[in-house]
Amino acid sequence: MGTVLSLNNSWGEPCEVSQSEICKRQRLSSSFCENSRLISSLPDEISIQILARIPRMNYLHLKLVSRSWKAAILSAELFNLRKELGITEEWLYVLTKIENDKLLWYALDPLSRRWQRLPPMPSCAFEDESRKGLTALRMWNMVGSSIKIADVIRGWLGKKDTLDRMRLCGCAIGAVDGCLYVLGGFSRASAMKCVWRYDPVLNAWNEATDMSIGRAYCKTGVLNNKLYVVGGVTRGPGGLTPLQSAEVFDPHTGIWSPIPSMPFTKAQVLPTAFLADLLKPIATGMTSYRGRLFVPQSLYCWPFFVDVGGEVYDPEVNSWVEMPMGMGEGWPARQAGTKLSVTVDGELYALDPSSSLDSAKIKVYDYQDDAWKVVAGDVPIRDFTASEAPYLLASFLGKLHVITKDASHNIAVLQADLQNNLAPFPSASSSMDNTLHEHAEPRAESERDLWKVIATCSVGSAELVSCQTLNI
Repeated sequence: MGTVLSLNNSWGEPCEVSQSEICKRQRLSSSFCENSRLISSLPDEISIQILARIPRMNYLHLKLVSRSWKAAILSAELFNLRKELGITEEWLYVLTKIENDKLLWYALDPLSRRWQRLPPMPSCAFEDESRKGLTALRMWNMVGSSIKIADVIRGWLGKKDTLDRMRLCGCAIGAVDGCLYVLGGFSRASAMKCVWRYDPVLNAWNEATDMSIGRAYCKTGVLNNKLYVVGGVTRGPGGLTPLQSAEVFDPHTGIWSPIPSMPFTKAQVLPTAFLADLLKPIATGMTSYRGRLFVPQSLYCWPFFVDVGGEVYDPEVNSWVEMPMGMGEGWPARQAGTKLSVTVDGELYALDPSSSLDSAKIKVYDYQDDAWKVVAGDVPIRDFTASEAPYLLASFLGKLHVITKDASHNIAVLQADLQNNLAPFPSASSSMDNTLHEHAEPRAESERDLWKVIATCSVGSAELVSCQTLNI
């Protein structure tokens, strides 16, 4: 989950502000300390200009100088000024899971290459639930689950009650308007409505407006500075029920609003009632691309996933249409049928995993040809089987990043330089062409220089769950 700070974090030139703005800042800064200035020899409006130019990682220590400094550093005025000066920082936020299914967040400042651990998310107290329907719940946990498959199977067979020992699982992650959001999930056997928001300015969690319905394993996306949530599963009278509904959150009003449900058109044309009852339609991913939300979908019956393309939501007309055939059929899937992708500089990327070491491929979607094309091979991901989420993708500092675990079990953030690699790899049938053969060696040299490790973090046996970026 992650946000990374921009490397072009220059100190910038002093900006010109109007007299009214200066007066406003004088009034605001006076609230930081009634009897003393932030810096004794300077007016507070100048001190705020100085604080705004200091790298954000240092704010953790500067807050300890005095109460007035803490108030200034936690003020909206300071961060609005940073935006005016053009010195906002983008950080990468990574969510991990450790023993006892505890979730921990880490934030990477790319400027200093230092990591910061976020405060723990608040614990929720839930009423004890009946164990009715737990078998079905364990089966559904495969959909993007953060629980090891072996643990679930042992729990299903009665050797370990996985859900009873979990604090929270199946929550969704989003980032909008400069804050992180953790949405829904299962607590014991209940799908939760709750939403938690992390404010990086305050470095604190607080409770946001609940969703309209409890959801677990739902998918999130951001369009027009609004957070969209689709699908997932919930707990009904008859057990677990897949959801077709969707809703959108406006962070400025704090209000959730419904949008049309996903039609799941492909699921409506199954040949028999038996298959319709057996195969459950689910959303397996969501990404914001070209001003619309693209949602790949599958029909699911453990342990099988059948890809059925997907659907696209257009906020301009408030309706769903069927996803282009080539996009839906070729969308690479990782473990448990989930489809992970990220948009970088207007291009849609996905990682096509492989069971062989360092043989995964980065694909980009060609909108004109309606096809996924390989733009980079030999992605240095060591193991696709040891974790439910062996890799994550992020658009960070304007480039594609892959977050994974290295041979020493550290989190490794890999940056891909795809500027010179957007031309697709040659197909097998054309690889014998003399012209292509002449350039085979430079291509190999380019591949070796494609990936760069920009940061690592020692997290022991923690598993990757999700990541986001925030630019403030």
